[in-house]
Amino acid sequence: MESNGSVQPPDETDSPEWLTSSHGHYGSTANSMLSLASRPDGNPVVSRTRAHIIVAVLCYINLLNYMDRYSLAGVLLNIQLFFQLSDSIAGLLQTIFICSFLLVAPLFGYLGDRYNRTYIMVCGLLVWMVTATGSSFVSQSQFWLLLLLRGLIGIGEASFTTIAPTVIGDLFTGQKQSIMISLFTICMPFGSGLGYIVSSSVASHTGDWRWALRVTPILVLLGLILLLITCPDLPRGASVDQPTRPGSYWDDVKYLVKNKSYFWSTWGVTSLCFVIGALSFWMPSFLYRARVTQGLLAPCLVQPCDSTDSKIFGGVTLVTGFLGVIVSTILSRWLRPKMPNVDALICFADMAASLPCVFIVIFVAPSSIPATYVFIFISELLLFMNWPIIADMALYVVVPRRRSSAQAFQITLCHLLGDATSPYIIGAISDAINKSKLDVTEFYGQQYSFLVLPGILVLGALFFFITSRHLEKDRVAAQFSDEDSPPCDSTSQLPVQSNGEQKM
Repeated sequence: MESNGSVQPPDETDSPEWLTSSHGHYGSTANSMLSLASRPDGNPVVSRTRAHIIVAVLCYINLLNYMDRYSLAGVLLNIQLFFQLSDSIAGLLQTIFICSFLLVAPLFGYLGDRYNRTYIMVCGLLVWMVTATGSSFVSQSQFWLLLLLRGLIGIGEASFTTIAPTVIGDLFTGQKQSIMISLFTICMPFGSGLGYIVSSSVASHTGDWRWALRVTPILVLLGLILLLITCPDLPRGASVDQPTRPGSYWDDVKYLVKNKSYFWSTWGVTSLCFVIGALSFWMPSFLYRARVTQGLLAPCLVQPCDSTDSKIFGGVTLVTGFLGVIVSTILSRWLRPKMPNVDALICFADMAASLPCVFIVIFVAPSSIPATYVFIFISELLLFMNWPIIADMALYVVVPRRRSSAQAFQITLCHLLGDATSPYIIGAISDAINKSKLDVTEFYGQQYSFLVLPGILVLGALFFFITSRHLEKDRVAAQFSDEDSPPCDSTSQLPVQSNGEQKM
């Protein structure tokens, strides 16, 4: 249609309402209205049934990913007692694990934009399965080996975490894509909660924390087989009919740095990861020490230590994760037609509202465990509401051929300055305050070390507020053009072709 001063909306009379994406928002384009991604010739990338099966397999593996990630946190007291570890050294277990992401996530992002993504994920799962099993056989004198193996597990998991969301992005469009990303994201807190519950229960039942690390490798083997059977090498960018030829690695970097929504939301998710990483790793230990301070429990001198708080905290994490993802998905879909930048504003509000709740958790714990759990529930609910929105934003503000690289860079930064460092920082501050390196029952050092977290929440809220100022512009630029920085009509926000016509 020629541009004549007015823009007519695309004719949608032949498309049933359930096949269209609401208002063309977030993951859809004006000329790609089906919720199931299609090739330029109109044929679907895969059948609808197979697409849903692939997402189910990816969700299952992501569940195991986070279940394994927090299995150590569920038995942390036992590990500290077994190896005689201070808080700062115990924090290194999570730091080493996450830091392996930093070394390989950009590599997997580069490979994922250029080579067979299924094979890359399968190779990573093999590394994960073998090293996770090996980490359960370390002896008391081999703590260094446990650190090394946890690092190798991180390499295996990075291959999957970097690439899986981009596969979903090439299977679905529009609101269907947002729903599938939400399902994928809900596995993060759900798996984390199961990690606490399963690892602490297995350790209590067997009397040996090492058995807690042997559960997920068996389940990963099933996921690996299912992935090979169900997931083909999908064409990149099929959902939005964009060219998929890869550019240079430097071009990827320049594009992502100039993408303001991606840039500032990445700093926001880094702040979120710092807070969640610290709370997830240390909270069961913090609550146990609070009970000891109140005289409700005796200090643990022989394993297995009391695992009540690991199980309760795991249950709270599981429930709040499920509710948070559901609530934020519904809220986002309801408000998007009215507020195009609502996703970033929801993240801003969640970070700001969680700040007083975290303060209350820190200072109420020595006097009331039930009240502490109430505010843990509220703060986790608010923080987990951000995950599906952040994952969706990382897809719809980036052109498809750079999505794996975008996922990789975001993972690298959020782990480097987020949950890779926060467990160690909290542990180091706790040690410095306690002045006692081997007494795992000390409480007040850990309590005051948590005061770092409210300041990080303030920064995160600020980053998401800045993101909200650029979100709609960058979304349109990513979805309606085959160029990295598309020319766009200021009134219609539809891409302008080189011959002066507007695509419809």
